[in-house]
Amino acid sequence: MPRIQARPTAASLPVASLWDGRFRGWHPLLLIACLLLFCALSAGAASAQQLVQRYPDARSLFPAADRFGDIEGDPPAAPVFRGDEIIGYVFRTGDIAPIPAYSGKPVNMLVGLDMDGRITGVTVLEHHEPILLVGIPESSLDDFVAQYVGKPVVEHIKVGAGRREGYTNVDAITGATVTVLVMNETLLRAARKVAVSRGIIEPPKRAVVPPATVRMDVFDVQDWKFLTGNGAIRRMYLTRGDVDRAFKGTPAEGIEEAPPGAQGETFIDLYYAYLNAPTIGRNLLGESQYNWLMAELKAGDHAIAIMANGIYSFKGSGYVRGGIFDRIQVMQGEREIPFRDLDYHRLSDVYAAGMPEFSEMGIFIVRAVHEFDPGSIWSLNLLVKRQTGPLESAFSSFDSSYEIPESYIERPAPLPEVAVEEEPMWMAVWRERTFQIAVLVAGLSLLVVILALQDWLVKFPRLIVNLRRAFLVYTLFFIGWYLLGQLSIVNVFTFTSAVMQDFRWDTFMIDPTMFILWTFVAGSLLFWGRGVYCGWLCPFGALQKLVNEIARAFRVPQLNLPQVLHDRLWGIKYLILLVLFGVSLQSLATAERYAEIEPFKTAITLRFDRELPFVAYALGLVVISVFNCKFYCKYICPLGAALGVPARLRMVDWLRRRRECGRPCQTCAKECEIQAIDEAGAINPNECHYCLDCQVTYWDRYKCPPLVEKRKKRERAVARSVKATANKTATELDNIDVEEVV
Repeated sequence: MPRIQARPTAASLPVASLWDGRFRGWHPLLLIACLLLFCALSAGAASAQQLVQRYPDARSLFPAADRFGDIEGDPPAAPVFRGDEIIGYVFRTGDIAPIPAYSGKPVNMLVGLDMDGRITGVTVLEHHEPILLVGIPESSLDDFVAQYVGKPVVEHIKVGAGRREGYTNVDAITGATVTVLVMNETLLRAARKVAVSRGIIEPPKRAVVPPATVRMDVFDVQDWKFLTGNGAIRRMYLTRGDVDRAFKGTPAEGIEEAPPGAQGETFIDLYYAYLNAPTIGRNLLGESQYNWLMAELKAGDHAIAIMANGIYSFKGSGYVRGGIFDRIQVMQGEREIPFRDLDYHRLSDVYAAGMPEFSEMGIFIVRAVHEFDPGSIWSLNLLVKRQTGPLESAFSSFDSSYEIPESYIERPAPLPEVAVEEEPMWMAVWRERTFQIAVLVAGLSLLVVILALQDWLVKFPRLIVNLRRAFLVYTLFFIGWYLLGQLSIVNVFTFTSAVMQDFRWDTFMIDPTMFILWTFVAGSLLFWGRGVYCGWLCPFGALQKLVNEIARAFRVPQLNLPQVLHDRLWGIKYLILLVLFGVSLQSLATAERYAEIEPFKTAITLRFDRELPFVAYALGLVVISVFNCKFYCKYICPLGAALGVPARLRMVDWLRRRRECGRPCQTCAKECEIQAIDEAGAINPNECHYCLDCQVTYWDRYKCPPLVEKRKKRERAVARSVKATANKTATELDNIDVEEVV
């Protein structure tokens, strides 16, 4: 019988035989296709599963979710399902809007967005912010992002205090303002992109409406009653009780409140009007004054009159020439329009019949740069401040809207709608901090004047000493504790890292205070070296110096190190700089932790509100400065070392020396608190703090030995001349013949 052999199956065939027979030619392609399909399906399932495995907090963003999809699309986001229904999306902000923060790297957040366009939750995945790595607890960051839960992505959100029409406020983190500003912009920008791409919200558009023009041919003689009745003149009336209620629940509650029975008293009774329209301006100002005002205005300028009675001045008692009116501003849309002294004119004569008497009046100019539209609604914003502490204040803002009567203007037809381009974040920040920027620039300008006129100022010792003390107070309280403008070695590392990686000016312009200071320091290094910042603009240096001044006033003995020992110890700060810089090349985060050798964050940024070891270290350095002026600056400060490196490249050397300096005169060397003058009389530019004390001595005829000697020679010469004249006179008198006189 013939043997019947079973046909082998594919599973039982040797691998080599699969390439034979009927599988020849097409089976390898089928196998590869099946393999690729399996890998794709596995990868998709794995990536969707990995979202939850990698980010467990994703479930907390959507507690009702059954499953999460894959992160995909443009911009990338993962759909969230309940059954077969998509109930929202989860996305990482670093994938969509990687805006660099203070460290130069973005803060990456995991965000949940539901189908109504509301934020369901936010989790911080990664950040490299130095102030948050050491100094501020992570719980503060969690509390900050928790404020966004439930907020629509179309809502305008403003970080920090101070009301702004159309905006919702969220609390900032003290000492980390730049970080939270960037987080706010990152979160909202990424969420809006996801919402638009998934059809949750419409892309923002706006109609381009040219500004209205004033009808200069329309004029009617009208009185005060008519102009207030038709809305040409508007009123803001506040009682003391209204203001007290506005501060309820704030740190200023109970401060400067009206006594019992005075709640109904007038706080301010304010009227305001748009003056360009002839029916308003000419009736209020009179023909002559109105014509003068129109001649003063440039193309695109607009004038507003403000008049008030009451116990509160809208100009403010602290207003000075060259400054800004910090109690009033105009707001139109998202634009805040402050007023400077050059925008103000006195208003003394008014002509509208029936107008009441006012204790305070003024004309304010809205410049063309603000692109003011007289036909759009605008509001007058009155700011009321109450002092809650030496450095802290609480503010309350009162708004009153204005809409010009239609008969006074002509409206052009609107243009077609265009997509709204998002404004760079730094521009909005700079606009909101106009007052702070103006005061800072004014202070830096004053410092430049002092340095330029130093040869004249140092001839008046009391003047230059008091001027420097006042400037140090300004540096400590305004630049340091108010603006938090304390530069740090971390800034140097951040800038270096940005240059080596992805440099963007936007990163450094987010904080106007730090940008302006660093720009000024870069310029001052080229002209005068390290000393201008270390001696005049460093808040912690100012704190040490002022403490030492107080100690000297109480005759506390000073314990300066011997010059030989000092010359060997000042190099320590350069070693610290090298170590920190080397660590930063490997890990910027690690370098930022080691940079806690700087007490700046504790003493200035956080105002000593920190854990005990950090506070003890910072206070210890301040106490040492009682006995040894600026001990930290001389021996430890890595920032001073970094600024000292290019000090020898300065373009000018205005610190005068004499050939007698050091040989034999040692007066300046002994008086120098920083010990930056060697025994040969030379000034070490790497160590000099530009305090100008040696220049005061240089011109002092009673302290500088060469000048003392010259003065004494002149005095002896004058004495001899006087004596010779006296002797000659006496001799002539002796030779007079008495009889002849008789």
